[in-house]
Amino acid sequence: MPDFSVTTLDLAVFLIYLLGTRIAFGWYSARQTSKSGGDAESYFLSGRNISWPIIGLSFYVSNMSGSSFVAFAGSGYNNGIGVYNYEWIPAVILIFFIVFLLPLYLKEEMFTAPEFLQRRYGTRLRLTFSSFLVLTGIFIDAAASLYAGGTIVQTLYPSIPLWVTIFSAAAIAGIYITFGGLGAVVLNDALQAALIIGGGTTIAVLSFLKLDSWQSVRDRVSPEALHLVKPASDGNLPWPGLITGVLIIAFYYWCTNQYIIQRALGADSLAAGRKGALFAGLLKLPNLFILIMPGVIATVLYPDLQNPDKVFPTLTFDLLPVGLRGLILSAVAAAILSSLEAILNSVSTLVTMDFVRTLRSDTDSQSLTRIGRIATLVAMVLAALWAPQVTRFPTLWQYLQSIFSYVTPPVVAVYLFGLFWRRATSEAAVTTLLVGFPLGVIAWVYVEVLGKFSIQYLYACGILFVLSCIAMTVISLFTPEPSPETEALVWKPRMWQQETEDLKQCPWYSNYRYLSIGLIVLIIVMVVWWW
Repeated sequence: MPDFSVTTLDLAVFLIYLLGTRIAFGWYSARQTSKSGGDAESYFLSGRNISWPIIGLSFYVSNMSGSSFVAFAGSGYNNGIGVYNYEWIPAVILIFFIVFLLPLYLKEEMFTAPEFLQRRYGTRLRLTFSSFLVLTGIFIDAAASLYAGGTIVQTLYPSIPLWVTIFSAAAIAGIYITFGGLGAVVLNDALQAALIIGGGTTIAVLSFLKLDSWQSVRDRVSPEALHLVKPASDGNLPWPGLITGVLIIAFYYWCTNQYIIQRALGADSLAAGRKGALFAGLLKLPNLFILIMPGVIATVLYPDLQNPDKVFPTLTFDLLPVGLRGLILSAVAAAILSSLEAILNSVSTLVTMDFVRTLRSDTDSQSLTRIGRIATLVAMVLAALWAPQVTRFPTLWQYLQSIFSYVTPPVVAVYLFGLFWRRATSEAAVTTLLVGFPLGVIAWVYVEVLGKFSIQYLYACGILFVLSCIAMTVISLFTPEPSPETEALVWKPRMWQQETEDLKQCPWYSNYRYLSIGLIVLIIVMVVWWW
Protein backbone atom coordinates (compact mmCIF):
# COMPACT_ATOMS: atom_id res chain seq x y z
CA MET A 1 0.00 0.00 0.00
CA PRO A 2 1.24 3.52 -0.77
CA ASP A 3 2.32 6.05 1.81
CA PHE A 4 -0.38 8.72 2.08
CA SER A 5 1.92 11.30 3.65
CA VAL A 6 1.32 14.68 2.03
CA THR A 7 4.58 16.54 1.36
CA THR A 8 5.00 20.29 1.68
CA LEU A 9 5.28 20.57 -2.09
CA ASP A 10 2.06 18.63 -2.65
CA LEU A 11 0.23 20.78 -0.12
CA ALA A 12 1.61 24.02 -1.62
CA VAL A 13 0.55 23.03 -5.13
CA PHE A 14 -2.85 21.99 -3.79
CA LEU A 15 -3.55 25.27 -2.00
CA ILE A 16 -2.12 27.58 -4.69
CA TYR A 17 -4.10 25.93 -7.45
CA LEU A 18 -7.35 25.48 -5.54
CA LEU A 19 -7.49 28.96 -4.05
CA GLY A 20 -5.93 30.67 -7.06
CA THR A 21 -8.48 29.41 -9.56
CA ARG A 22 -11.38 30.23 -7.26
CA ILE A 23 -10.21 33.75 -6.55
CA ALA A 24 -9.39 34.49 -10.20
CA PHE A 25 -12.55 33.09 -11.77
CA GLY A 26 -14.82 34.26 -8.97
CA TRP A 27 -13.46 37.82 -9.17
CA TYR A 28 -13.76 37.93 -12.96
CA SER A 29 -17.32 36.58 -13.02
CA ALA A 30 -18.46 38.86 -10.16
CA ARG A 31 -16.97 41.81 -12.03
CA GLN A 32 -18.82 40.88 -15.23
CA THR A 33 -22.07 40.45 -13.31
CA SER A 34 -21.57 43.85 -11.69
CA LYS A 35 -20.97 45.48 -15.10
CA SER A 36 -24.29 44.12 -16.32
CA GLY A 37 -26.06 45.73 -13.37
CA GLY A 38 -26.35 42.53 -11.35
CA ASP A 39 -29.37 41.37 -13.36
CA ALA A 40 -30.78 37.85 -12.96
CA GLU A 41 -29.98 36.70 -16.50
CA SER A 42 -26.32 37.54 -16.05
CA TYR A 43 -26.07 35.85 -12.64
CA PHE A 44 -28.09 32.70 -13.35
CA LEU A 45 -27.35 32.13 -17.07
CA SER A 46 -24.11 34.08 -17.66
CA GLY A 47 -25.96 36.54 -19.87
CA ARG A 48 -26.92 33.77 -22.37
CA ASN A 49 -23.61 34.13 -24.20
CA ILE A 50 -21.85 30.81 -23.47
CA SER A 51 -20.01 29.34 -26.48
CA TRP A 52 -20.23 25.68 -27.51
CA PRO A 53 -16.74 24.54 -26.33
CA ILE A 54 -17.40 25.97 -22.86
CA ILE A 55 -20.85 24.34 -22.78
CA GLY A 56 -19.37 20.95 -23.67
CA LEU A 57 -16.56 21.16 -21.13
CA SER A 58 -18.91 22.42 -18.44
CA PHE A 59 -21.43 19.63 -19.15
CA TYR A 60 -18.61 17.11 -18.80
CA VAL A 61 -17.16 18.50 -15.58
CA SER A 62 -20.53 19.05 -13.90
CA ASN A 63 -21.31 15.39 -14.40
CA MET A 64 -17.87 13.92 -13.80
CA SER A 65 -16.26 15.92 -11.07
CA GLY A 66 -18.58 15.80 -8.14
CA SER A 67 -19.16 12.12 -7.55
CA SER A 68 -18.22 10.13 -10.63
CA PHE A 69 -14.47 10.74 -10.44
CA VAL A 70 -14.34 8.87 -7.14
CA ALA A 71 -17.32 6.59 -7.83
CA PHE A 72 -16.20 5.26 -11.22
CA ALA A 73 -12.86 3.99 -9.95
CA GLY A 74 -14.61 2.44 -6.94
CA SER A 75 -17.24 0.79 -9.11
CA GLY A 76 -14.58 -0.52 -11.49
CA TYR A 77 -12.82 -2.06 -8.48
CA ASN A 78 -16.00 -3.60 -7.14
CA ASN A 79 -17.94 -4.59 -10.26
CA GLY A 80 -15.82 -4.19 -13.40
CA ILE A 81 -16.55 -2.05 -16.45
CA GLY A 82 -20.34 -2.40 -16.38
CA VAL A 83 -20.64 1.12 -14.98
CA TYR A 84 -19.55 2.38 -18.42
CA ASN A 85 -23.14 1.83 -19.54
CA TYR A 86 -23.86 4.99 -17.59
CA GLU A 87 -21.51 6.84 -19.97
CA TRP A 88 -22.41 5.74 -23.49
CA ILE A 89 -26.18 5.77 -22.89
CA PRO A 90 -26.12 9.45 -21.80
CA ALA A 91 -24.24 10.27 -25.01
CA VAL A 92 -27.23 8.88 -26.91
CA ILE A 93 -29.68 10.72 -24.65
CA LEU A 94 -27.87 14.01 -25.35
CA ILE A 95 -28.74 13.56 -29.02
CA PHE A 96 -32.40 13.19 -28.02
CA PHE A 97 -32.04 16.32 -25.89
CA ILE A 98 -30.73 18.52 -28.72
CA VAL A 99 -33.32 17.25 -31.20
CA PHE A 100 -36.50 17.53 -29.14
CA LEU A 101 -36.09 19.54 -25.93
CA LEU A 102 -33.32 22.11 -26.31
CA PRO A 103 -35.05 23.95 -29.21
CA LEU A 104 -38.14 24.41 -27.04
CA TYR A 105 -36.10 25.52 -24.02
CA LEU A 106 -34.23 28.18 -26.00
CA LYS A 107 -37.12 29.32 -28.16
CA GLU A 108 -39.13 30.17 -25.04
CA GLU A 109 -36.04 31.72 -23.34
CA MET A 110 -36.54 29.58 -20.27
CA PHE A 111 -34.48 30.03 -17.11
CA THR A 112 -35.29 26.59 -15.71
CA ALA A 113 -36.36 23.12 -16.87
CA PRO A 114 -39.62 23.31 -14.85
CA GLU A 115 -40.70 26.26 -17.01
CA PHE A 116 -41.42 23.74 -19.77
CA LEU A 117 -43.90 22.00 -17.49
CA GLN A 118 -45.58 25.32 -16.67
CA ARG A 119 -46.08 26.15 -20.36
CA ARG A 120 -47.29 22.61 -21.05
CA TYR A 121 -49.30 21.76 -17.94
CA GLY A 122 -49.65 24.86 -15.76
CA THR A 123 -48.06 26.56 -12.75
CA ARG A 124 -48.78 23.70 -10.34
CA LEU A 125 -46.51 21.39 -12.31
CA ARG A 126 -43.71 23.93 -12.43
CA LEU A 127 -43.74 24.36 -8.65
CA THR A 128 -44.11 20.62 -8.02
CA PHE A 129 -41.19 19.64 -10.25
CA SER A 130 -39.07 22.52 -9.06
CA SER A 131 -39.56 21.33 -5.48
CA PHE A 132 -38.44 17.89 -6.59
CA LEU A 133 -35.30 19.31 -8.23
CA VAL A 134 -34.44 21.41 -5.19
CA LEU A 135 -34.70 18.39 -2.89
CA THR A 136 -32.72 16.06 -5.17
CA GLY A 137 -30.16 18.79 -5.82
CA ILE A 138 -29.50 19.23 -2.11
CA PHE A 139 -29.89 15.71 -0.74
CA ILE A 140 -28.59 13.65 -3.69
CA ASP A 141 -26.33 15.65 -6.02
CA ALA A 142 -24.76 18.13 -3.59
CA ALA A 143 -24.49 15.58 -0.76
CA ALA A 144 -22.72 13.12 -3.09
CA SER A 145 -20.25 15.78 -4.23
CA LEU A 146 -19.43 16.70 -0.64
CA TYR A 147 -18.98 13.06 0.29
CA ALA A 148 -16.66 12.50 -2.70
CA GLY A 149 -14.44 15.36 -1.58
CA GLY A 150 -14.54 14.21 2.01
CA THR A 151 -13.46 10.70 1.00
CA ILE A 152 -10.30 11.99 -0.69
CA VAL A 153 -9.34 14.22 2.22
CA GLN A 154 -10.01 11.49 4.77
CA THR A 155 -7.73 9.14 2.84
CA LEU A 156 -4.92 11.67 3.18
CA TYR A 157 -5.75 12.82 6.71
CA PRO A 158 -7.54 9.96 8.53
CA SER A 159 -7.57 11.93 11.78
CA ILE A 160 -9.82 14.65 10.32
CA PRO A 161 -13.50 13.77 10.83
CA LEU A 162 -15.57 13.48 7.66
CA TRP A 163 -17.99 16.19 8.76
CA VAL A 164 -15.18 18.76 9.08
CA THR A 165 -14.12 18.23 5.48
CA ILE A 166 -17.71 18.29 4.26
CA PHE A 167 -18.55 21.60 5.94
CA SER A 168 -15.27 23.15 4.79
CA ALA A 169 -15.93 22.19 1.16
CA ALA A 170 -19.52 23.42 1.40
CA ALA A 171 -18.36 26.77 2.77
CA ILE A 172 -15.80 27.29 -0.03
CA ALA A 173 -18.27 26.36 -2.76
CA GLY A 174 -21.14 28.31 -1.25
CA ILE A 175 -19.19 31.55 -0.90
CA TYR A 176 -17.67 31.20 -4.38
CA ILE A 177 -20.95 30.65 -6.22
CA THR A 178 -22.77 33.27 -4.12
CA PHE A 179 -20.66 36.01 -5.67
CA GLY A 180 -19.76 34.53 -9.07
CA GLY A 181 -22.94 32.94 -10.40
CA LEU A 182 -23.00 30.61 -13.43
CA GLY A 183 -20.27 32.58 -15.17
CA ALA A 184 -17.76 31.61 -12.48
CA VAL A 185 -18.83 27.97 -12.78
CA VAL A 186 -18.43 27.55 -16.54
CA LEU A 187 -15.09 29.37 -16.71
CA ASN A 188 -13.65 27.16 -14.00
CA ASP A 189 -15.14 24.06 -15.61
CA ALA A 190 -13.16 24.57 -18.82
CA LEU A 191 -9.86 24.36 -16.92
CA GLN A 192 -10.99 21.46 -14.74
CA ALA A 193 -12.02 19.39 -17.78
CA ALA A 194 -8.53 19.61 -19.28
CA LEU A 195 -6.92 18.60 -15.99
CA ILE A 196 -9.36 15.76 -15.34
CA ILE A 197 -8.72 14.27 -18.78
CA GLY A 198 -4.98 14.81 -18.53
CA GLY A 199 -4.70 13.56 -14.96
CA GLY A 200 -6.96 10.59 -15.54
CA THR A 201 -4.99 9.60 -18.63
CA THR A 202 -1.70 9.82 -16.73
CA ILE A 203 -2.94 7.59 -13.90
CA ALA A 204 -4.49 5.12 -16.34
CA VAL A 205 -1.24 4.75 -18.30
CA LEU A 206 0.91 4.42 -15.18
CA SER A 207 -1.42 1.86 -13.60
CA PHE A 208 -1.32 -0.23 -16.77
CA LEU A 209 2.48 -0.04 -16.91
CA LYS A 210 2.71 -1.27 -13.32
CA LEU A 211 0.99 -4.53 -14.28
CA ASP A 212 3.02 -7.61 -15.15
CA SER A 213 0.59 -8.16 -18.03
CA TRP A 214 -3.05 -7.61 -18.96
CA GLN A 215 -3.53 -11.33 -18.39
CA SER A 216 -3.02 -10.74 -14.65
CA VAL A 217 -6.18 -8.62 -14.68
CA ARG A 218 -8.11 -11.30 -16.56
CA ASP A 219 -6.96 -13.88 -14.03
CA ARG A 220 -7.92 -11.73 -11.07
CA VAL A 221 -11.42 -10.54 -12.02
CA SER A 222 -14.49 -12.55 -12.95
CA PRO A 223 -15.17 -13.02 -16.70
CA GLU A 224 -18.19 -10.70 -16.50
CA ALA A 225 -16.10 -7.85 -15.07
CA LEU A 226 -14.64 -7.00 -18.49
CA HIS A 227 -17.98 -7.03 -20.33
CA LEU A 228 -20.56 -4.28 -20.55
CA VAL A 229 -23.54 -6.60 -20.84
CA LYS A 230 -24.13 -8.54 -17.64
CA PRO A 231 -26.42 -11.53 -17.00
CA ALA A 232 -30.00 -10.78 -16.01
CA SER A 233 -29.18 -12.18 -12.58
CA ASP A 234 -26.35 -9.70 -11.95
CA GLY A 235 -26.93 -7.82 -8.71
CA ASN A 236 -25.43 -4.51 -9.85
CA LEU A 237 -26.21 -4.01 -13.53
CA PRO A 238 -28.31 -6.77 -15.16
CA TRP A 239 -28.67 -6.28 -18.92
CA PRO A 240 -32.46 -5.68 -18.85
CA GLY A 241 -31.69 -2.91 -16.37
CA LEU A 242 -30.11 -0.91 -19.19
CA ILE A 243 -33.63 -0.44 -20.56
CA THR A 244 -35.68 -0.54 -17.37
CA GLY A 245 -33.38 1.75 -15.41
CA VAL A 246 -30.27 3.30 -16.95
CA LEU A 247 -32.15 4.74 -19.92
CA ILE A 248 -34.76 6.32 -17.66
CA ILE A 249 -32.22 7.77 -15.22
CA ALA A 250 -30.14 9.15 -18.11
CA PHE A 251 -33.18 10.91 -19.59
CA TYR A 252 -33.94 12.58 -16.29
CA TYR A 253 -30.35 13.55 -15.66
CA TRP A 254 -29.44 14.93 -19.10
CA CYS A 255 -32.76 16.36 -20.26
CA THR A 256 -34.52 17.72 -17.17
CA ASN A 257 -32.01 18.10 -14.32
CA GLN A 258 -31.48 21.83 -13.88
CA TYR A 259 -27.92 21.59 -12.62
CA ILE A 260 -26.84 19.84 -15.83
CA ILE A 261 -28.85 21.64 -18.51
CA GLN A 262 -28.44 25.14 -17.06
CA ARG A 263 -25.28 25.79 -19.08
CA ALA A 264 -27.18 24.83 -22.28
CA LEU A 265 -29.92 27.32 -21.34
CA GLY A 266 -27.19 29.96 -21.30
CA ALA A 267 -26.00 29.13 -24.85
CA ASP A 268 -25.49 32.05 -27.22
CA SER A 269 -27.50 30.19 -29.89
CA LEU A 270 -29.32 26.92 -30.56
CA ALA A 271 -26.42 25.77 -32.75
CA ALA A 272 -23.97 26.44 -29.90
CA GLY A 273 -26.13 24.52 -27.43
CA ARG A 274 -26.33 21.55 -29.77
CA LYS A 275 -22.62 21.45 -30.56
CA GLY A 276 -21.77 21.81 -26.88
CA ALA A 277 -23.99 18.88 -25.90
CA LEU A 278 -22.50 16.69 -28.64
CA PHE A 279 -19.00 17.68 -27.53
CA ALA A 280 -19.90 16.59 -23.99
CA GLY A 281 -21.15 13.26 -25.32
CA LEU A 282 -17.86 12.77 -27.17
CA LEU A 283 -15.82 13.57 -24.04
CA LYS A 284 -17.67 10.90 -22.07
CA LEU A 285 -16.59 8.02 -24.31
CA PRO A 286 -12.89 7.85 -23.19
CA ASN A 287 -13.97 7.65 -19.54
CA LEU A 288 -13.88 3.86 -19.81
CA PHE A 289 -10.10 4.03 -20.09
CA ILE A 290 -9.21 7.04 -17.95
CA LEU A 291 -11.60 6.65 -15.02
CA ILE A 292 -13.11 3.15 -14.88
CA MET A 293 -10.33 0.85 -16.11
CA PRO A 294 -7.83 2.06 -13.45
CA GLY A 295 -10.30 0.80 -10.85
CA VAL A 296 -10.33 -2.62 -12.51
CA ILE A 297 -6.53 -2.67 -12.64
CA ALA A 298 -6.44 -1.75 -8.94
CA THR A 299 -7.97 -5.15 -8.11
CA VAL A 300 -4.57 -6.59 -9.03
CA LEU A 301 -2.42 -3.83 -7.53
CA TYR A 302 -4.35 -3.46 -4.25
CA PRO A 303 -6.49 -6.57 -3.72
CA ASP A 304 -7.33 -5.85 -0.08
CA LEU A 305 -8.80 -2.33 -0.10
CA GLN A 306 -11.62 -2.08 2.43
CA ASN A 307 -13.33 0.93 0.85
CA PRO A 308 -13.61 0.91 -2.98
CA ASP A 309 -14.23 4.68 -2.99
CA LYS A 310 -10.58 5.14 -1.95
CA VAL A 311 -9.18 3.53 -5.11
CA PHE A 312 -8.52 6.83 -6.86
CA PRO A 313 -6.49 8.51 -4.08
CA THR A 314 -4.61 5.23 -3.59
CA LEU A 315 -3.61 5.16 -7.26
CA THR A 316 -2.65 8.82 -7.15
CA PHE A 317 -0.25 8.47 -4.23
CA ASP A 318 1.24 5.21 -5.38
CA LEU A 319 1.88 6.12 -9.02
CA LEU A 320 2.52 9.85 -9.22
CA PRO A 321 5.64 11.76 -8.13
CA VAL A 322 5.63 14.46 -5.47
CA GLY A 323 4.26 17.72 -6.83
CA LEU A 324 2.36 16.16 -9.72
CA ARG A 325 0.12 14.25 -7.34
CA GLY A 326 -0.54 17.52 -5.53
CA LEU A 327 -1.63 19.04 -8.85
CA ILE A 328 -3.88 16.08 -9.69
CA LEU A 329 -5.48 16.04 -6.25
CA SER A 330 -6.03 19.80 -6.36
CA ALA A 331 -7.57 19.50 -9.83
CA VAL A 332 -9.93 16.77 -8.61
CA ALA A 333 -10.79 18.75 -5.49
CA ALA A 334 -11.40 21.86 -7.56
CA ALA A 335 -13.50 19.88 -10.01
CA ILE A 336 -15.54 18.41 -7.15
CA LEU A 337 -16.12 21.95 -5.93
CA SER A 338 -17.08 23.02 -9.47
CA SER A 339 -19.73 20.33 -9.57
CA LEU A 340 -20.98 21.36 -6.15
CA GLU A 341 -21.06 25.00 -7.21
CA ALA A 342 -23.09 24.13 -10.30
CA ILE A 343 -25.58 22.27 -8.13
CA LEU A 344 -25.90 25.13 -5.64
CA ASN A 345 -26.31 27.62 -8.48
CA SER A 346 -29.06 25.52 -10.03
CA VAL A 347 -30.88 25.22 -6.69
CA SER A 348 -30.74 28.98 -6.19
CA THR A 349 -32.02 29.48 -9.76
CA LEU A 350 -34.94 27.14 -9.13
CA VAL A 351 -35.88 28.79 -5.83
CA THR A 352 -35.61 32.29 -7.28
CA MET A 353 -37.06 31.92 -10.77
CA ASP A 354 -39.64 29.18 -10.16
CA PHE A 355 -40.93 30.22 -6.75
CA VAL A 356 -40.11 33.86 -6.03
CA ARG A 357 -40.62 35.23 -9.53
CA THR A 358 -43.71 33.08 -10.10
CA LEU A 359 -45.38 33.96 -6.80
CA ARG A 360 -44.10 37.59 -6.66
CA SER A 361 -43.94 38.68 -10.29
CA ASP A 362 -43.16 42.31 -9.39
CA THR A 363 -39.76 41.43 -7.82
CA ASP A 364 -37.01 43.34 -9.64
CA SER A 365 -33.96 41.68 -11.18
CA GLN A 366 -31.48 42.84 -8.53
CA SER A 367 -33.71 41.51 -5.75
CA LEU A 368 -33.96 38.16 -7.52
CA THR A 369 -30.17 37.96 -7.62
CA ARG A 370 -29.93 38.76 -3.91
CA ILE A 371 -32.54 36.12 -3.03
CA GLY A 372 -30.67 33.61 -5.18
CA ARG A 373 -27.50 34.20 -3.17
CA ILE A 374 -29.35 33.60 0.10
CA ALA A 375 -30.86 30.38 -1.33
CA THR A 376 -27.35 29.22 -2.23
CA LEU A 377 -26.16 29.53 1.37
CA VAL A 378 -29.21 27.71 2.76
CA ALA A 379 -28.79 24.85 0.28
CA MET A 380 -25.10 24.64 1.20
CA VAL A 381 -25.87 24.07 4.89
CA LEU A 382 -28.58 21.46 4.25
CA ALA A 383 -26.38 19.47 1.84
CA ALA A 384 -23.51 19.46 4.35
CA LEU A 385 -25.79 18.16 7.10
CA TRP A 386 -27.03 15.26 4.95
CA ALA A 387 -23.77 14.24 3.21
CA PRO A 388 -22.44 11.94 6.00
CA GLN A 389 -25.45 9.64 5.43
CA VAL A 390 -23.88 8.44 2.17
CA THR A 391 -21.55 6.25 4.26
CA ARG A 392 -24.51 3.91 4.85
CA PHE A 393 -24.06 2.52 1.31
CA PRO A 394 -21.32 0.15 0.02
CA THR A 395 -20.20 2.66 -2.63
CA LEU A 396 -21.03 6.20 -3.61
CA TRP A 397 -22.20 4.99 -7.01
CA GLN A 398 -24.75 2.63 -5.48
CA TYR A 399 -26.16 5.47 -3.37
CA LEU A 400 -26.64 7.69 -6.42
CA GLN A 401 -28.10 5.15 -8.80
CA SER A 402 -30.35 3.40 -6.30
CA ILE A 403 -32.11 6.56 -5.16
CA PHE A 404 -32.40 7.97 -8.70
CA SER A 405 -33.98 4.66 -9.77
CA TYR A 406 -36.83 5.18 -7.34
CA VAL A 407 -37.56 8.90 -7.65
CA THR A 408 -37.04 9.79 -11.34
CA PRO A 409 -39.55 7.54 -13.23
CA PRO A 410 -42.59 9.83 -12.64
CA VAL A 411 -40.60 12.84 -13.90
CA VAL A 412 -39.58 11.06 -17.10
CA ALA A 413 -43.14 9.90 -17.76
CA VAL A 414 -44.55 13.42 -17.30
CA TYR A 415 -41.96 14.93 -19.67
CA LEU A 416 -42.31 12.31 -22.40
CA PHE A 417 -46.11 12.41 -22.37
CA GLY A 418 -46.09 16.19 -22.39
CA LEU A 419 -43.64 16.31 -25.28
CA PHE A 420 -45.23 13.70 -27.55
CA TRP A 421 -48.93 13.32 -26.58
CA ARG A 422 -51.26 16.28 -27.03
CA ARG A 423 -53.94 14.65 -24.85
CA ALA A 424 -51.76 14.55 -21.68
CA THR A 425 -53.43 16.73 -19.07
CA SER A 426 -52.32 18.82 -16.13
CA GLU A 427 -54.38 16.73 -13.70
CA ALA A 428 -52.61 13.56 -14.81
CA ALA A 429 -49.18 15.14 -14.55
CA VAL A 430 -49.77 16.64 -11.09
CA THR A 431 -51.15 13.36 -9.74
CA THR A 432 -48.31 11.32 -11.23
CA LEU A 433 -45.66 13.53 -9.63
CA LEU A 434 -47.36 14.11 -6.28
CA VAL A 435 -48.03 10.40 -5.82
CA GLY A 436 -45.05 8.95 -7.66
CA PHE A 437 -42.30 10.90 -5.93
CA PRO A 438 -43.31 10.14 -2.29
CA LEU A 439 -44.05 6.55 -3.28
CA GLY A 440 -40.54 6.25 -4.75
CA VAL A 441 -38.92 7.65 -1.61
CA ILE A 442 -40.89 5.27 0.61
CA ALA A 443 -40.00 2.31 -1.61
CA TRP A 444 -36.31 3.31 -1.61
CA VAL A 445 -36.20 3.48 2.18
CA TYR A 446 -38.15 0.22 2.52
CA VAL A 447 -35.99 -1.74 0.03
CA GLU A 448 -32.54 -0.10 -0.06
CA VAL A 449 -32.17 1.34 3.45
CA LEU A 450 -34.19 -1.05 5.64
CA GLY A 451 -33.75 -4.12 3.42
CA LYS A 452 -37.34 -5.30 3.94
CA PHE A 453 -37.75 -6.47 0.34
CA SER A 454 -35.32 -7.65 -2.32
CA ILE A 455 -35.42 -6.26 -5.88
CA GLN A 456 -32.66 -4.91 -8.11
CA TYR A 457 -33.11 -1.13 -8.15
CA LEU A 458 -32.96 -0.85 -11.96
CA TYR A 459 -35.87 -3.27 -12.20
CA ALA A 460 -37.74 -1.23 -9.60
CA CYS A 461 -37.12 1.81 -11.77
CA GLY A 462 -38.78 0.12 -14.75
CA ILE A 463 -41.80 -0.94 -12.70
CA LEU A 464 -42.30 2.57 -11.34
CA PHE A 465 -41.97 4.03 -14.84
CA VAL A 466 -44.66 1.69 -16.21
CA LEU A 467 -46.97 2.60 -13.31
CA SER A 468 -46.34 6.31 -13.99
CA CYS A 469 -47.16 5.86 -17.70
CA ILE A 470 -50.38 4.05 -16.82
CA ALA A 471 -51.34 6.85 -14.44
CA MET A 472 -50.62 9.50 -17.11
CA THR A 473 -52.70 7.64 -19.69
CA VAL A 474 -55.73 6.75 -17.58
CA ILE A 475 -56.08 10.08 -15.77
CA SER A 476 -55.57 12.06 -18.99
CA LEU A 477 -58.37 10.15 -20.74
CA PHE A 478 -60.75 10.82 -17.86
CA THR A 479 -60.02 14.54 -17.49
CA PRO A 480 -60.77 17.47 -19.84
CA GLU A 481 -58.48 18.00 -22.82
CA PRO A 482 -55.70 20.58 -22.42
CA SER A 483 -56.13 24.04 -23.93
CA PRO A 484 -55.06 24.57 -27.58
CA GLU A 485 -52.17 26.88 -26.54
CA THR A 486 -50.23 23.93 -25.15
CA GLU A 487 -49.91 22.37 -28.61
CA ALA A 488 -46.96 24.64 -29.38
CA LEU A 489 -44.93 22.59 -26.89
CA VAL A 490 -45.91 19.21 -28.34
CA TRP A 491 -43.41 17.87 -30.88
CA LYS A 492 -44.75 17.21 -34.35
CA PRO A 493 -43.13 15.64 -37.45
CA ARG A 494 -43.52 18.89 -39.38
CA MET A 495 -41.02 20.50 -36.99
CA TRP A 496 -38.41 18.02 -38.21
CA GLN A 497 -39.35 18.69 -41.83
CA GLN A 498 -39.08 22.46 -41.38
CA GLU A 499 -35.72 22.09 -39.71
CA THR A 500 -34.54 19.92 -42.60
CA GLU A 501 -35.19 22.80 -44.97
CA ASP A 502 -33.36 25.23 -42.69
CA LEU A 503 -30.32 22.96 -42.42
CA LYS A 504 -29.86 22.79 -46.18
CA GLN A 505 -27.98 26.07 -45.93
CA CYS A 506 -25.64 24.66 -43.27
CA PRO A 507 -22.27 23.03 -44.23
CA TRP A 508 -22.15 19.33 -43.43
CA TYR A 509 -19.42 19.77 -40.82
CA SER A 510 -21.63 22.22 -38.90
CA ASN A 511 -24.84 20.25 -39.31
CA TYR A 512 -25.67 18.75 -35.91
CA ARG A 513 -27.40 15.79 -37.57
CA TYR A 514 -24.22 14.62 -39.29
CA LEU A 515 -22.26 15.22 -36.09
CA SER A 516 -24.83 13.14 -34.20
CA ILE A 517 -24.47 10.28 -36.66
CA GLY A 518 -20.69 10.36 -36.19
CA LEU A 519 -21.13 10.18 -32.40
CA ILE A 520 -23.54 7.24 -32.75
CA VAL A 521 -20.99 5.34 -34.87
CA LEU A 522 -18.30 5.82 -32.21
CA ILE A 523 -20.70 4.61 -29.51
CA ILE A 524 -21.56 1.48 -31.49
CA VAL A 525 -17.85 0.66 -31.95
CA MET A 526 -17.19 1.02 -28.20
CA VAL A 527 -20.20 -1.06 -27.15
CA VAL A 528 -19.60 -3.87 -29.65
CA TRP A 529 -15.89 -4.06 -28.76
CA TRP A 530 -16.59 -4.44 -25.03
CA TRP A 531 -19.86 -6.32 -25.32
